[in-house]
Parts: sequence; C-alpha cells; structure tokens
Amino acid sequence: MDIIENLFRGFPELWGGGVAHSVMILSLVITIGLCLGKIKVKGVSLGMAWILFAGLVFGHFHFDLNEHLLHFLKEFGLILFVYSIGLEVGPGFFSSFKNGGRTLNGLVTMVVAFSIIIALVIFYITDIPITTIAGMLSGAVTNTPGLGAAQQAFSDLRHIDAPEIATGYAVTYPMGVLGVILSFILLRYVLRINPKTEEADAQRGRGYLEAMTVNTFSVKVSNEMVDGDKVQHIQKLLKRDFIISRIRKADCEHPYGVVDGDTQLHLGDVLMIVARPADQDSICALLGTPVEEDWTKAGKEFISRRILITKPEVNGKSLAQLRIRSNFGANITRVNRSGIELVAAPNLRLQMGDRVTVVGNELAISHTETVLGNSMRRLNNPNLIPIFLGVVLGCILANIPFRLPFISEPLRLGLTGGPLIVAILIGYFGPKYNLVTYNTISANLMIREVGICIFLACVGLGTGRDFVSTVACQSGLIWVGYGLLITIVPVLLGGLIGRYVFHINYYTLMGVLAGSNTNPPAQAYAGDMTQSDSPAVGYSTVYPFAMFLRIITIQIMIFALG
Repeated sequence: MDIIENLFRGFPELWGGGVAHSVMILSLVITIGLCLGKIKVKGVSLGMAWILFAGLVFGHFHFDLNEHLLHFLKEFGLILFVYSIGLEVGPGFFSSFKNGGRTLNGLVTMVVAFSIIIALVIFYITDIPITTIAGMLSGAVTNTPGLGAAQQAFSDLRHIDAPEIATGYAVTYPMGVLGVILSFILLRYVLRINPKTEEADAQRGRGYLEAMTVNTFSVKVSNEMVDGDKVQHIQKLLKRDFIISRIRKADCEHPYGVVDGDTQLHLGDVLMIVARPADQDSICALLGTPVEEDWTKAGKEFISRRILITKPEVNGKSLAQLRIRSNFGANITRVNRSGIELVAAPNLRLQMGDRVTVVGNELAISHTETVLGNSMRRLNNPNLIPIFLGVVLGCILANIPFRLPFISEPLRLGLTGGPLIVAILIGYFGPKYNLVTYNTISANLMIREVGICIFLACVGLGTGRDFVSTVACQSGLIWVGYGLLITIVPVLLGGLIGRYVFHINYYTLMGVLAGSNTNPPAQAYAGDMTQSDSPAVGYSTVYPFAMFLRIITIQIMIFALG
C-alpha cells in the first residue's frame, strides 16, 4: 500500500516525488481526459479540453507534480504543439491570401477584432483582471494556443505564473464550443437561408471559393474561330489556369487521347477540362458547348491514377520542369495538397506529400510513377531535422527583444510566437529551397497531440488547487455569461457582414466562422449540414491566419495591459 500511496503522492526522499510518480500522474490525467473526450452529446464533444478538467480535479486533491518540473513540461508540450501547427499550416499560409482567400481572411480579422473589443469592454467595466479576461477570451474562442501564449507572455512580463488565466479558460471553454453552433442555428433563421439553393451553390463552389476549388467538366468544340488552333494558343488567349485532361476526337478510328500544347482542336472534339469554377464560363464561351460525356468508354488504354510525391529530388520542382507530358505522354491534371485541390498549372511547384492525378495509358503512368515516387514507405520515415532545427531557431527568435510604440517594456515573441513563426516560414519556404519539411499527417498529428496533451494536463495540475475557490468566490456563472458574449456576438456580426456585404455562401460562411474561432467541433457540425466540401475548404483557408492572429493579439493584449 505504501508503494501505491507514494506513486500518487510522491516519494518523499526523491526530488519532485520521483520520476515514476510524475510520469504516472501525468499519464493518468491524460488517459482519463482522452477517454472522457470520446463522449459526445448530439455529435458535439469537448474533446481534449477534458484533459484540462481532469488535471483540475487531480490538482484540487493535491495529486500534482513538482512546480519546476510542471513548468518545464508545460512549456515543452506547448512548443511541440505550436511548432507542429506551424509546419502544417505553413505551406498554405501565404497562398490563403490570394484571390477569394483575401476576402475570407479579411472577415476573420473582423471577427477576431470584435472578440477582442468585447473582452476589453468587459475588462474596463468590471474589476476582472486582464489575466482572467485573457483566459476567458481563449476559452470563449476555443483557442488553446492562445491560452499558452497568454501564460507565456505574462510569465515573460512579470516573471511569475498567472493561474487565473487557465481558470478563465476552463470556465468559458464549454460554452465556447456550444456558442458557435448556437450562432450557426440563429444565423440560418436570421439570414433566411434556403438550404437547396445554398447546397447547389456550394456544390459548384460559387462565391469566394470559386478561385480555390477545382471542377471537372466536358466541352464540345463548336466555335469555328478555334477550329485548328493548338491548345497552347487557346491557353494564351484565355490567360487562365486550366488543363485539358482528355480528348475524344471527332470522326477518328482511335478517338481517345492525351492532350499536349501542340494538340490541334477541331469542331466536334469533346474535351475533359479541369479548371476553377470561376473560369468555367469563360472557357465554355470560347470553346463551345458544355456536354455530358461518358469517359469510361475510353477503356483500359486510357486511365486515371493518383500518385503520391515521395521523391525528395522532386520537392520544389515545377510541373514544367518535370516535362511529364512530353517525356511520357501522360497528363498531370490536378494536385491535392493538404486536402485542397489545385489546378496543375505549369508553374505550380510540387511538394513532398502532394497527391497528383495523372491521366494516360498504363505504361505512361508507370513511368510517371517511377519519377514521382509513390512509395508510402519513404514518407513513413520522419524528417526530424526540420523539426529540431526549427525548434532551435524558434527559441532564438522567441527571445529577441523588440519594442512597440505604446509599450515601455521590451517585448519578446516567447515560446509560443517564436516557434510558430519559424515553423510557418520553414513550411512555406522549405520546398522552394529543396528542404524537405514534409511529415505524414499521422506523424505531425502525433507530435501535435502529444504536445497539447502534456500542456493541458500540466495547466490543469498547476491550477487545480485554487480553481474551485476562485470560481466560487468570483461568480463563475457571470464569467460564463461574459464568455458567451465573447463567443456569440462576433460570430453573429461576422455572419451578417459575410452574408450581406461579401455575399458568401452560407455553408462556406459556417466554415469560415468556425475557422475564425479555430473550433473543430463547429466545423464538424457545419460539415454534417451539407454534402459539399465548402465548410472544410472555408475552414482550412482561414485557419492558418486565424490561429496566427489569436496567438499574436492575445500576447499584445497581455503586454499592453498586464
């Protein structure tokens, strides 16, 4: 019995209660939290927030860790979590500001600003300290990295921890999840949404996603002005990115074939075209008439296959440099990167982990497969150098002081901002300089989940002793009400502006608003409402910038008012 008691309470003769005690308590909190996170009510779960609540319970009953060890583990877990997020969003961070993404991210900026303004109003009209307000803000927008950023910023500023940050987060987080979903339901009635119309528009990608999604359609050449023209001439005339994937020649013994720049088009030819929805009308207007075509009649001599980019030497090369079409007679028609479909334009640079769609005969596709890799085993070997090198550079950047005009103290990005920015830069620029930064989704997710589990468990354990008394004394129910204001009002305002000012499709709008709060349960709810990918595409488009804004702005708020 003494052994069991010492494992829970710690071995008195060992520093920090001993390694076995520390590892067991940490692992037990994480295990209980993950198990509780599997519980769903009407499809909604609090997920990993249960780890924090489990830690609070253990901390309340004094089953905790040495404070120095707790501080180290918390910061280490946060670095792993934030850095893995940066690597994931880095490749699409800057491209998310192109075309329609610029407007969607502008809407996110407004939503973030509204939530900060409401939090500051609460701060100035009540006696709640800014540390608690920062925690309430992070919980209300379900942004765990924001919680870590606020704690790190206050620690850098005052050289002490502020447990009330985690307390405010824990109180407002549950309603932060439910508040966004409730806002979606209210917006559906306020905006008088017609589900059938919105679904049809979403399926096509109408609105701001037209420039960020890819459609496949068939066109019969009927414009005499292009009869006999080469494909490369048509592309110069249109000045748009599109790929002619297949062709069925009119009045030909072997009608089906692969198209290259020198292929001549004739009246009656039927083309399968891959392009953005925004460009579809222009392409049809020049070439001819949209038609329905059964391309399965091409048989085995003309097939389509997905190939995974796994060769490091291909990383960072453009499609034009690979010369797949001229060397092997195959066409790369689209590229799937992190779940987003891209038109295979000649200047598009490939990255490790991209999935390309290749069209051609069996031999041509086999040759293409040899060049590109398509070996899952290669990707299963993790690329650890960018991770540890990036963490080193992130720690250096985290401690470089800089000044803002309205703050007297020199500021630092801290162990949240530094690794995040370095990871984004490495994730984006790495492939351009042939640095392989890719890790499989499962490997990246493992690092991220381990990091956030350790962080949340440590936050709960460190805050648990005073949690109940703090909430009871300072009217936790009022905090919940303030948290709901921070959650619901910005989402409703963002929904109204997005619909009436920017005319965004309702399902896309739900994805964008869920992304502005970095709220996966809300995104899952939006995804269940439609058969289209619009919520997921909207969410993934704004998520990188929203995460960056949430982390940076909450640090500035602590530095300015803490």
